Amino acid sequence: MSAEVQITGGPLVALCAAADVQPDAPVRVVQDTEAYAVFSLDGRFYATQDQCTHGPGSLAEGFVVGAEIECPFHQGRFDIRTGYATAAPCTQALRTWTVHPIDGQLFIDPTEHRGVER
Repeated sequence: MSAEVQITGGPLVALCAAADVQPDAPVRVVQDTEAYAVFSLDGRFYATQDQCTHGPGSLAEGFVVGAEIECPFHQGRFDIRTGYATAAPCTQALRTWTVHPIDGQLFIDPTEHRGVER
């Protein structure tokens, strides 16, 4: 997808349709060179980096447990809402982006820096 919308801040880039993201079923999206995991939790959408900070696990292939995502690689966990590591062996937080639902699509500002410094 290459849709781009301008709102306050940087340009927003479409990740996927909101209907594609179901509770307990994260979606992996690759935009340019960045892979994102997109989540639906309690009626809100969240985006984190897809790769676990501890190893090569794809968080979109992990297991949603309450408000946490469990990495399928070493079973470490992160808070989906904040990106903070919540269970060993993970200790480093994930990068996160604010998700903007617009007309049935989910957008992020890829230049936004939340969580881990790049």
